[in-house]
Amino acid sequence: MSGEREDELFYNYMISIAPPEQKEIIASIRDDEIKHNKMLRELYWELTGQEISAVKNGAFQPPDSYCNGITKALFGELAAVERYRKILFGLEFLPYRNMITEIYTDELKHGSKWNYLFTVNCSLCKR
Repeated sequence: MSGEREDELFYNYMISIAPPEQKEIIASIRDDEIKHNKMLRELYWELTGQEISAVKNGAFQPPDSYCNGITKALFGELAAVERYRKILFGLEFLPYRNMITEIYTDELKHGSKWNYLFTVNCSLCKR
């Protein structure tokens, strides 16, 4: 849950520098991440009875290039899948497991979308 504001700034930055035909792809990923944030806050509240307190974020550092941003995002999605898999293993209540399954399958889709953008924009065969 930490870094939400930085993530928002990152996605908005990537949308701002993306070629027009790729903006919607990144916007769809951003919108899913906003949905995940809400779902995780709800899950946390249901499990603990407490709200997640706001976390102070560091300053946003834009990636050096569009391709570096794509690479950062791709590996971020892969790391997220690993985190959500660990969370899933700790949950027994089916509705909670379903929430995490929805989130981690979205993360897998995001990885595929970032891979597509990497292939189109950054692959060695384009150089």
